[in-house]
Amino acid sequence: MNLTVPSRERFTISLACGRILELGGRTTVAGILNLTPDSFSDGGRFQGTDAALQQVEAMLAAGADLIDAGGESTRPGANEVPPDLEAERVVPVIRAIRKRFDCVLSVDTRKSEVAHQALDAGASLINDVSALSDPGMAAVAGAHASPLILMHMRGDPSTMQGQTTYDDLVGEIRADLRKAMEKAAELGISDDKIILDPGIGFGKSRRGNLEILHRLPELNDEGRPLMIGASRKSFIGATLDLPVDRRLTGSLAVAAVAAWQGAHILRVHDVAESVRVVRMVDAIRDLD
Repeated sequence: MNLTVPSRERFTISLACGRILELGGRTTVAGILNLTPDSFSDGGRFQGTDAALQQVEAMLAAGADLIDAGGESTRPGANEVPPDLEAERVVPVIRAIRKRFDCVLSVDTRKSEVAHQALDAGASLINDVSALSDPGMAAVAGAHASPLILMHMRGDPSTMQGQTTYDDLVGEIRADLRKAMEKAAELGISDDKIILDPGIGFGKSRRGNLEILHRLPELNDEGRPLMIGASRKSFIGATLDLPVDRRLTGSLAVAAVAAWQGAHILRVHDVAESVRVVRMVDAIRDLD
């Protein structure tokens, strides 16, 4: 019996740094760099420039295609960090990474002020988990010719897990992401600068997160590259009854499914293991 391979369209994304990011030919792996004291998985481990640079070097050596650096935890229940503190955590590290490594570098932030400083310091694109809740974000992206990753989330991290009931989960995610793209277009950001993220773990139940993975090809029909960030998240722990430090195998299973289902980018903590998994999946996908 032949396997049906879900489609994955190819895209060429022009980045703020003037380089090009090719998506769709193989699964792109984004290594997570948490520069926070309170992230759910590795909070505090990579605070400080030296520790962060060592982690970036390790992730790039393991095969990461890009580095996603953030200075604010968006775990369920997290409170918002003031922009000046977030910038203090992330901007010097981005500047140091850019001086030492020739890599694609995204900044994970909801705040236009932080995004502006990060792009000035050398970031290549913006990962906005709030999908333009800050009205100044589109202007910053436009001024720097930066792409935007727009993620689906109900409410904000402090309230989102009280909003996990949907009539049609995937249909509502698609509709909300279309609205976000329309908002971006009204603010001068063209579709070719947009990457979408359905927001696994952000205002979704355990079953809802599994359903997103099961129905991922429907989200790929939106005509934009798709990023999935599921690494070590609580739905994996709830499914397997495992604490956060024992979720590697579950995370790798999710990575394999997402890659097979046509995700363009996977945002992961465990780069080496994830790269091996998705390269195997890509090899199977690519068979004629």
